[in-house]
Amino acid sequence: ATTLNNIGLVYSNIGQPQKALEFFEKALPIWQEVGYRSQEATTLNNIGNVYSSIGQPQKALEYLQKALPIMQEVGARSLESTTLSSIGKVYRDSNQPEKAIDHLEKSVKITLEIRGGLKKENRKTFLNFQYNKWTPIALIDLLIDQNQPEAAWKWYNLATTFDLADYTRLIKAKVKNPEAQKLINQWEENYQKLQALYSKIEDGTTTQLSQQIKQLQAENNQLAENASQKYPEVAELFEFEPKDIDKLKANIPPGTVVIQPALLTGLKSVPDSIAIFLVTRDQATLVKKLPIDAKEFDSILTEYRSQLEKPNADNYATNQEKLYDYLIRPIETEIAAYSPKRLAIIPTGKLRYIPFETLYDNQTEQYLIAKYPIHYLTRISATRQEPKEPTKSLKVLAFGNPQPTEINLRGAEDEAKIIAENLSGKSLTREKATLSSFENESPGFPLVHLATHGCFQKGGCREQGLEENTILFANNKTFNIANAARLGLENTDLIALSACQTAMKADSNGEEIAGVAYLFERAGADAVIASLWNAEDGTTKDIMVKFYDNLKQGMTKVEALRQAKLSYARSDVSPFYWSPFILIGDGE
Repeated sequence: ATTLNNIGLVYSNIGQPQKALEFFEKALPIWQEVGYRSQEATTLNNIGNVYSSIGQPQKALEYLQKALPIMQEVGARSLESTTLSSIGKVYRDSNQPEKAIDHLEKSVKITLEIRGGLKKENRKTFLNFQYNKWTPIALIDLLIDQNQPEAAWKWYNLATTFDLADYTRLIKAKVKNPEAQKLINQWEENYQKLQALYSKIEDGTTTQLSQQIKQLQAENNQLAENASQKYPEVAELFEFEPKDIDKLKANIPPGTVVIQPALLTGLKSVPDSIAIFLVTRDQATLVKKLPIDAKEFDSILTEYRSQLEKPNADNYATNQEKLYDYLIRPIETEIAAYSPKRLAIIPTGKLRYIPFETLYDNQTEQYLIAKYPIHYLTRISATRQEPKEPTKSLKVLAFGNPQPTEINLRGAEDEAKIIAENLSGKSLTREKATLSSFENESPGFPLVHLATHGCFQKGGCREQGLEENTILFANNKTFNIANAARLGLENTDLIALSACQTAMKADSNGEEIAGVAYLFERAGADAVIASLWNAEDGTTKDIMVKFYDNLKQGMTKVEALRQAKLSYARSDVSPFYWSPFILIGDGE
């Protein structure tokens, strides 16, 4: 039966559906005869998919709907998700959108739940699986077409958050609260037990095995619910359903317009497009969906990022204008109608590597930063803590040029000293810039400035002797950001990582830069300033000093950073120098 199934899959993959059906239908009664339920369900699913591919939706549904209860019976969650997705696709192609949405939502929920317990080495394969890539995009695309922009935005926001939850799990980030950590550990232990039970399905499913799986699933679901309710700071690790739209929008500050682009690409049956969500606290969610050439758009992003990293590049203007036309022009009238105090961008994928401030309007001959203050959000969270009362203190703890190390950052040393002096703070440089000082003293300052080297790129910065996700201190001691939540940053307004860098590789999707901010936010910090690439030492010092001077004059964080950059932007200085520093989190 296995051989028959495999031959059927080969014929299906090379476009010979009738031959595929012939072999699948020979395999099916054998599986039924030997009582191998999971393989019976898989073969029913294969037959249903073939009928769907040749335009026979009723026959497709007949077989898929036979497969679904068997998969639920044996606890084969991944196969259940795949079958739900296949049923959703049939309903979508048959112009039954409500039924399609229902099945696609159920499929995505299971997919997210499975993602939660993946080991690092299994993640890429899982995410590249056809249905795991197709289903959430198809769901969001269908919701937009059905004029349900808020539902589409809810599901996209959940998918974005889950990228960051994945990142947190995969670097084994811990939390400060020991009781919350205990629940997380128990959930992960149960999940690994579930994976071991799922693997036994391949050897045949017994009633006892099915009961074990269901019991452990129920126990873990209850654990997740308890953790989410009791400890909101870790809730996003366990949430598989979109939150109520009003709760999400309530956490958008007044006067802020949120822009969230969503790339809807990779669907064979649907043209590539980009959906641009526009969300405010008080208005209905708006979405514009525009057709794009996915390969061309990706090429523009990759080329522009490469240009930004080079101080002598002079051919970046075309891509700045193209990206403005893609991402801002379609919604600029609607943005202007809100008269926003600031724009908050929630970028995903490679868009996380592009400073939106540098997008250029060739009609008004202005950078976007000249029109609006801009900051970034990792996600919109319904479990976000209440904003802190504005602090009257601007005291800063500044670290600069830790020594002795292999890296000498003289400009960073001066930067730390000047900032601390201007704000009556404390600077720790060279041999005094120790890891123990950072861990012990940071909770006592509303502003923490790190003019020291750090690396958040995949593969680490081995040429500088640094591993991935670490910040360098004196005597070559490093701080792993997985431990951020143990610092106790509940009273921290801002952490600035002025000399740290993240780099984009061909297969990067921006998790590093967003993940760093996400971890410090979960640790209690209101905002993070991070660098998208390793900028020039002198300009970095100048921008950072101006930023803190602007804070001292009473500007908000987002406006202070904007004004520190604008003199460079208006003087036609290359964006390499002034645009790598972005503010992620609260802009007030």
